Amino acid sequence: MPPIVSFVGYSNSGKTTFLVKLIKVLKQRGYKVGVIKHDGHDFTIDYPGTDTWQHREAGADTVCIASAGKMAVVKQTAQAARLDDLVQYFTDVDMIFTEGFKQELKPQIEVHRFGIEPLGRKANTLAVISEDCLYEGVPHFKPDDVDGIADFVVTTMDVS
Repeated sequence: MPPIVSFVGYSNSGKTTFLVKLIKVLKQRGYKVGVIKHDGHDFTIDYPGTDTWQHREAGADTVCIASAGKMAVVKQTAQAARLDDLVQYFTDVDMIFTEGFKQELKPQIEVHRFGIEPLGRKANTLAVISEDCLYEGVPHFKPDDVDGIADFVVTTMDVS
């Protein structure tokens, strides 16, 4: 299984903005990157009227749509999927990043923005991305130090 790092922080802390930059840097370095995004709301991937929507509305428990360049699976679940259940779909990547999943016990990098409450240091906090140093003894990176975090992730997670 590829190594997993969760980028965590409260809403509007800059997680997505930072991850987009980090993914671009790692792709330029030749790495394959997978991302699992946690959504606190009930997201919609297919819309009324589409074939897959009609299949799901008819009672299909799992629907997959595939083309030459991409695929998507919609699976009805009785409860929220756990991160360990989702990673099985990411066998062809060098590393997996998650956005969110702050309650999971995977290694985490906290993304913090001034004016938003920090999450608080946890045993699985690897580093913090913030203008200010939040926790003593935890590696700290500025939000514009994308190369520094890329190096840190590759080294810390032993990605070859």
